[in-house]
Amino acid sequence: MKSLFETEAYNQIKHRLNQFDESSQPTWGKMTVGQMAHHCQVALNIALQKEDYGLKPNWLINFLFKKSMYNDKLWKPNMPTARAFKVSQDKDFITEKQVLENLIDAFYQQKDKEDWHDHPSFGKLTKEQWGQMQYKHLDHHLRQFGV
Repeated sequence: MKSLFETEAYNQIKHRLNQFDESSQPTWGKMTVGQMAHHCQVALNIALQKEDYGLKPNWLINFLFKKSMYNDKLWKPNMPTARAFKVSQDKDFITEKQVLENLIDAFYQQKDKEDWHDHPSFGKLTKEQWGQMQYKHLDHHLRQFGV
C-alpha cells in the first residue's frame, strides 16, 4: 500500500491533482471538483490536528471500516460519506485546490514524525497507517475525477 509519506507517492498525488480544472466532471458521485478538493482537506486537517470535526470514537464504524482505510483494496465508488466529510456548498476549485496542496505538503513534511495522535474515530494508528490512509483517500477521489 502506498503512503503519502513516500516521496514517489507524494509527487504522484501532486502531479495528478494538477491534471484537472474547474470544468472536470466526476465519473461517479455528486460532488463538484471544488467540493471534492474541500472534502479531501477534512482528512488531512484531522491528521494534522487542525480540527476534529466533532468525530467521536464509534466501535461499529471502527470495526466495519478501520482496516479498509489502509489496506490494498480500492474503495468502491459511491461509498457512504461520514457527515463531517460531506460538502454541500459550492466551492471554488482554484482556492480549494491551493488549500489542499498546502495541507498535502504539511502532511508530507511530517514524514519523520514517529509519535502520532489517535484518530478521533478509529483510535490508535501507526505512522504507516496514517500515511496509507491519506494516500488512499486522495487516490480514491482523484480516480473519481478520472485522474
